[in-house]
Amino acid sequence: MSDQPETRPGSETVDTVSVRRAPRYYRFMAVGLAVGVIVSVVLTFSFPEQDDFTRFQVLGFTGLFIVAICVGLAAVVALVIDRFSRRRARTVAAEHVEEHEPQADPGS
Repeated sequence: MSDQPETRPGSETVDTVSVRRAPRYYRFMAVGLAVGVIVSVVLTFSFPEQDDFTRFQVLGFTGLFIVAICVGLAAVVALVIDRFSRRRARTVAAEHVEEHEPQADPGS
């Protein structure tokens, strides 16, 4: 036997569910990406150009590391916010109604 209540067409079941607000991880990481690019550009063009590398090479090198660090930090911030949102979760009753429409005869 299963733990799930038996449902018939047109029947209703009531379950308890946990409701909470969760952060969107890709949005946090996109903000981290944008911040990393801006920081990389500012750092690259705030120092004098070297004879060994062009500014765009330096931008590429610093961008790889700074963007990766900023995206990682943004993901950690999202995880921390997610952890705190679990504490504020509420348990509510949810009603599940299962209805089936009669299917038309494909031969008609």
